[in-house]
Amino acid sequence: MVELSVLLNATTDKLSLNLNSLWLLVAAALVLLMTPGVAFFYGGMVKAKSVISMMMMSFGAMGVVGVLWVLYGYGMAFGPALIPGFLGNPSSLLGLSGLLGAGKDGALAPDLNGLAFAGFQATFAIITVALISGAIADRAKFGAWLIFAAVWSTLVYFPVAYWVFNLADGWAPAALGVNDFAGGTAVHINAGAAGLALALVLGKRVGFKKGISKPHNVPLTLLGAALLWFGWFGFNAGSEAAVDGIAALAWVNTLAAPAAGILGWLIVEKIKDGKPTSIGAASGAVAGLVAVTPACNILTPGWAIVLGVLVGAVCAVAIDLKFKWGFDDSLDVVGIHLIGGMIGTLFIGIFGSGIGLLDTGSLAQLGVQAMAAFGIAIFSFVMAYAIGWVIQKTIGFRINNEDEVAGVDTIVHGEEGYALDTV
Repeated sequence: MVELSVLLNATTDKLSLNLNSLWLLVAAALVLLMTPGVAFFYGGMVKAKSVISMMMMSFGAMGVVGVLWVLYGYGMAFGPALIPGFLGNPSSLLGLSGLLGAGKDGALAPDLNGLAFAGFQATFAIITVALISGAIADRAKFGAWLIFAAVWSTLVYFPVAYWVFNLADGWAPAALGVNDFAGGTAVHINAGAAGLALALVLGKRVGFKKGISKPHNVPLTLLGAALLWFGWFGFNAGSEAAVDGIAALAWVNTLAAPAAGILGWLIVEKIKDGKPTSIGAASGAVAGLVAVTPACNILTPGWAIVLGVLVGAVCAVAIDLKFKWGFDDSLDVVGIHLIGGMIGTLFIGIFGSGIGLLDTGSLAQLGVQAMAAFGIAIFSFVMAYAIGWVIQKTIGFRINNEDEVAGVDTIVHGEEGYALDTV
């Protein structure tokens, strides 16, 4: 009977591991779909003559970051410590070789769960870089963008992923006890700070002012928002890496917060501008998704709704700061991802179940959340500014004004988003 019990337990454990791995593979596919979602979301909001350029920046990120992740990025983010607490050893998992195994006959014996996790995390690296591109829409050279994507992901994203997601050694969760379940700091604050830096390096678009350009294709943006929300269920619930109650809670909160974010944004838009817009609804949903990303495992659905309303309202106001402060963040990467990521990360310190101020009476968790949020923001901003500045001063990052006015698509890619037959 003892041997049978051991066998049954071993079988159950294997089935559970396989089920968790299956969920990771499905979640990874959902998150990968988010990057084309970003392309549509951003593409609809730019000028008709730069839609190809905007969408190509997302697809370029998929190409560059996907390759680098397999070659050495996963090792830097999840390999054995090269610099304990701060950086993994890229050579330890070069080409993911350490996850491939080998049978007695020399055939491959891949690590199912290890490869599933590596694939899942690859999609996070890809979308983080893609998010940055919205800050420099309408005026960036594609080749320069690819170089930036390669260097920034290597020097910034891979190390930050180690800090935040490597639970065994990274300083953020291991040493401080930061709660960042799915990437409020590593993804959204990281991308938002980098977007701000690049917007400053490249400067303002020709004729920059409030209302400089209206979205050329609103349905395209709404399609992108829908794809993002759909994929985000994999982004958040998949981060549990298991099929359990926390994954289900993350899923429900990924419904509640963006739904409330829509309402928060539209209320402010109605008060401020007199009319609720579809672009506002899409932006409010994304703001809610951004904010709940670090907190979806530790908030009750009721608090997720409060967070969504709050972040939708605040981000609806924050997107106008660029006109007051004079930086041209084309598609509000700063106003939504940096501000939204900050709000969601800090919200945990007050309302997080079992760790926040309301439950513990202590501000300690808020302090460590703030330390991680502002520390990563400063690191990302400084590094992105330095990388972007070097590219601008050497090969040039920004296209010239004449080409910007003529249209990035035809100048850089030799294509048009809408080739109409005039015959």
